[in-house]
Amino acid sequence: MGTEHSKNEGRRSMVFLRKGPKLPEWEDALLSGKEPKSLLKRGLRYVSLSLIMKGMTSAPDFLWGLPEVQKLNLSRNQLVVIPPSLGKLDRLVVLNLGGNCLKCLPKEIGLLRNLKVLFVNMNCLTEVPAELSLCRKLEVLSLSHNCISQLPLSFTDLTSLRKLNLSNNRFVQIPLCIFALRSLDFLHLGSNRLENIAESVQYLVNLQIFIVENNNIRTLPRSLCFVTALELLNVDYNAIQTLPDDLYLLHRLPRIAWNPMDKGLHIAHNPLSRPLPEVVEGGLGVLFNYLREKKEHN
Repeated sequence: MGTEHSKNEGRRSMVFLRKGPKLPEWEDALLSGKEPKSLLKRGLRYVSLSLIMKGMTSAPDFLWGLPEVQKLNLSRNQLVVIPPSLGKLDRLVVLNLGGNCLKCLPKEIGLLRNLKVLFVNMNCLTEVPAELSLCRKLEVLSLSHNCISQLPLSFTDLTSLRKLNLSNNRFVQIPLCIFALRSLDFLHLGSNRLENIAESVQYLVNLQIFIVENNNIRTLPRSLCFVTALELLNVDYNAIQTLPDDLYLLHRLPRIAWNPMDKGLHIAHNPLSRPLPEVVEGGLGVLFNYLREKKEHN
């Protein structure tokens, strides 16, 4: 009897221990009766958590009690807001918030001092918090497919940034802070409302891929010709009529390119003045020779 009584007491105490605070039904379904930590994947380098396509309209509260997570993927849900609690996950290295319904990011994102990769593409952002510039280790940032028209001047502090995607937004000019990001090797500003490229582009000395297709650009600045690290320059679908004579200095461009993924000079669908269309048909070598001779004659 005594033994049986102690067993029952033990069972009751175990049930009590397991119970804890009651989770909302949808969070409970997400966990399927498991402990939140059981969702973590421990790889060789990172502790990761993936909650892709879970139909979430808000981030689960249990998330903010997992400070060890380093890679977090919340993409392709219907998240409307990310709470300030995001700042608790200060070991994050990779954060993917792409494909949601976010209109803003919390200023606490600046507490993620280990963050190297951030995807917030395909959302409804109209601005970016200045506090993001406190993430000094950031190397890759995608803000494509939003409604952004300017960036905070403090972005000049993101000196480690190498890849920046701002395509499919509402930029009328390239934000000045971008020209201070000397480590950039990839810059995508396609499908915006750009009307020109500032001469300051010459300061992006490490830029290898520069995409400004589908804008309203009429001329290319001469200073672009001094960004000699360029291997892919895409100015397709603009309003360009003439080309700078010094374009031949971009010796790392291998060809006139037609496939979007190919390295080279992409210059299709522009109202080039004659004889440029015929010259371009001859290939990049012919174009560069034409521009070089034109410069010498002038």
